[in-house]
Formats: sequence, structure tokens, C-alpha cells
Amino acid sequence: MNNPAEHIMATNKANLEALEGAAKKAYTGVEKLVELNMAASKAALGESFSFAQAVMSAKSPQEFMSVQAAFFQPLAEKSAAYFQHVQSIATEGSADFTQQIEAQLADAQKAIGASVDQMVKSAPAGSEAAMAAFQSALSNSQKAIESAQATIKKASATAQANFATASKQATDMAKKASKAA
Repeated sequence: MNNPAEHIMATNKANLEALEGAAKKAYTGVEKLVELNMAASKAALGESFSFAQAVMSAKSPQEFMSVQAAFFQPLAEKSAAYFQHVQSIATEGSADFTQQIEAQLADAQKAIGASVDQMVKSAPAGSEAAMAAFQSALSNSQKAIESAQATIKKASATAQANFATASKQATDMAKKASKAA
């Protein structure tokens, strides 16, 4: 592929295929999340009816308090497990997507670099200054992309850490509430 247009077309085709793969992985993550939510909803519904039946069959205030405590204690643990599962799904999907995008960007940068090199070799005499300016602009844009990737990684790591912290706080609050009940 000595023609720069062929490089660009091949790169665009590869990028489209990568986008399709990323969309399929994102859809898989959504499916996992829907399955988790359906299972959690089904379990919660069954447990709610069991709890209601147990409360209605309580014959004394002590028995009522005991039923309530027995319901809320496992609820905190189940909530923690649910949030950890959600975080796992989100982290897995994010990592796959990021790796795929980074690989495609690296391939695209190589293809564009090869096209530019070919263009520089084929440039007419006297256009060296224009070609040097073009190469400099290309290099600067690649550095900007790398900087943006680093920023996105940092923001993603911060968001995941914040999610983990919020999940732990919610779990701790649920455990405290169940002990108080």
C-alpha cells in the first residue's frame, strides 16, 4: 500500500470494525447488568413476600423485632454483593473498551505516519518546509491524543475509586441500620 489514500481507507475500515466490536462488548455489558437486575428484583420480590408473611405471623413484639432483624441483616450483605457485582461489570467493560480503543488509535497513528512518510518521499522539490510543518502538526496532534488518553485513564480510575468508596459507605450504612433494627 504505497498510496496514502489506501492507508487511510484501510485504517477507516479497521476503525469501523473496532467500533463494531466495542459496541458488541458494550451490549454484552448491558446484558449482564440487565440479568443481574432481573435476578436481584426477582429475589427481592420473593424475600419481600416471605418477610411480609413472617411479620403477619409474629405473635409478640419481641418476635416482630426478631423477624425484622433477621430480614435486614442479610439485606446489607446482599446490597454489598450487588454493588460489587455492578462495579465488576462496569470495570470489565471499561477495561475492554479502553484497550480496544488504544490499540486502534496506535494502529491508526502508525498508518497515518506511514502515509505521511510516503507523502514526504513523493513531495516535489521545494516543499520541504511545508512537509516539515505538516509533520510537526501531526506529531503535536498525536501528543494531544496521548495526553487525552492519559487524562481519560486517570478520570476512569478516579470514578472507579469513587464508586468503590460509595459502595462501601452504602454497605456500612446498611449494616449499621440493620444492627439498629
